[in-house]
Amino acid sequence: MSYSELNNGIKIPNIGIGTYLIKPVDAERSVKQALEMGYRLIDTAHIYSNEKAVGRAIKASGVKREEIFVSTKLWPTDYENENAVEESLQRLGLDYIDLLFLHQPGGNYMAGYKLLEKAYKEGKIKSIGISNFEDYEGEDEGKGKFMEEILDHCEIIPQVIQSECHPYYTQEKLRKITEPKNIKLMSWFPLGQGDANLINEPVFTELAKKYNKSNAQIILKWHIQMGFLVIPGSKNVDHIRDNFNLFDFELTDEDMTKIEAINKHKKYFQKTVKIIEHMSKYLLPEEEED
Repeated sequence: MSYSELNNGIKIPNIGIGTYLIKPVDAERSVKQALEMGYRLIDTAHIYSNEKAVGRAIKASGVKREEIFVSTKLWPTDYENENAVEESLQRLGLDYIDLLFLHQPGGNYMAGYKLLEKAYKEGKIKSIGISNFEDYEGEDEGKGKFMEEILDHCEIIPQVIQSECHPYYTQEKLRKITEPKNIKLMSWFPLGQGDANLINEPVFTELAKKYNKSNAQIILKWHIQMGFLVIPGSKNVDHIRDNFNLFDFELTDEDMTKIEAINKHKKYFQKTVKIIEHMSKYLLPEEEED
């Protein structure tokens, strides 16, 4: 395992397991297996409807709570709910959350951010995150209006931003804002939504042969060496194991340069509103099934 230090001094594992689109029964099993394999970062969200399952897996794992880094997210419908943080803690069965995100820049997200700052001061959460808060469209392309509004009005700078990121889309514009403030980027769709064109790029096939790894493992290692946090999700035990088997090799500067050359500036979701529509289509903000 390798770790990064956030801008508040908290250490976070560089790779974890995500639970997006994983049903509670599968999420509980996958998280427990991941913890047994050595994972120490777990990512979930209220709208994933599996927070309770994640909490059960953590409890059943036997791993000490202080060794596990838990990140979850509030959906916009909770941004003005003064009990939202406490309700998330109850669903997870935890005394504190290591990293709590605002999931989308919808609704009254400034009120939501103040809610996170209050919880941070009270020790209920250890770090603050924002998810999908970039906007690089039209005449203001490159400004990132949602991100800028948070930074202009916040009392506590966020520690992490979670956004789409992969070798076809390396978030250069967002990183110009975040890197000077040491706001870590956590990648979703780290393998490009499983796009075969990305995964089977010749450079990954070449490096996979060089290091006796899979193409996906090369891509995940690239994320870590770029300084990104990465949370590939899976309910397949072999994939979970392989995704974590990244610490016995290092990509060279030459390797990283070759990977940089395939950047297409290509997103799989073009607008934040499309992400919101996508999430709302497949996942409902309801209590998860037990």
